[in-house]
Amino acid sequence: MQSDIQIAFIGSGTMGEAMISGLLANKVVTADRIIASDPIESRRLYMQQTYAVRTTSDNTEAFQGTAIAVLSVKPQVLTALMPTLRGKIASNTLVMSIVAGASIPSLSQGLNHAAIVRAMPNTPAQVGMGMTVWSASPEVTEVQHSYTKTILQALGEEMAVSHEQDIDRATAVSGAGPGFVFLLIEAAIDAGVQMGFTRAQAQTLTLQTIAGSVELMRQTNEHPTLLRNRVTSPGGATAVGLYQLEKAGMRTAICDAVFATFERTQKLGNFN
Repeated sequence: MQSDIQIAFIGSGTMGEAMISGLLANKVVTADRIIASDPIESRRLYMQQTYAVRTTSDNTEAFQGTAIAVLSVKPQVLTALMPTLRGKIASNTLVMSIVAGASIPSLSQGLNHAAIVRAMPNTPAQVGMGMTVWSASPEVTEVQHSYTKTILQALGEEMAVSHEQDIDRATAVSGAGPGFVFLLIEAAIDAGVQMGFTRAQAQTLTLQTIAGSVELMRQTNEHPTLLRNRVTSPGGATAVGLYQLEKAGMRTAICDAVFATFERTQKLGNFN
């Protein structure tokens, strides 16, 4: 990516900050090439002091001279935001939205702008371990595609999809997924405490077990069933525990949760 390119963030909340932090940490751009727009003065001051980026309370000002503008506001804010920006965005500006549920057609119509990328990062992006799935409108150029990949790789891994509906599917798996994983972690820690470990000990055991299992699967690239079978001896302790999980319907509960999240995401996308 060109070092002199300017990137604007409309909204500097948790995910906007994560993106800014990742871009600076990976030296994609320098702080003086980033401008963050936020209505809250204390938030603007925080961004200035923490990242040395420029800030403004004027969204239109943030767009001036900007090659890439990231919409990182809450869905309910977007509805009121789009009319204020409609017709004020340069045709060669790439608009990247990380607003949950906001489709490319609704963004294009609401902003009267053609070059749109819709992306869905997840919260581990805050520590550079995110998974972001994205899709682009036909008007997005090859250079803008390249810019998008570079920006999103600063957050972790990225995956481009041809069909926008795949983003809703990804939201159910990787977007909401951390919430499901944290619930599993919480339950395992609580069980450890009930057995007599301190909470700190139970947390260390749980986090390392999950991190190690993920890394084992990454490095071996083997199916999870094979890996599970290797730790499950006939009549052993793991087999008894797995029986209880299957008896409780864990597999079905996870699938139901993912599908329910997918359906809810589609409903969220019906606003304009």
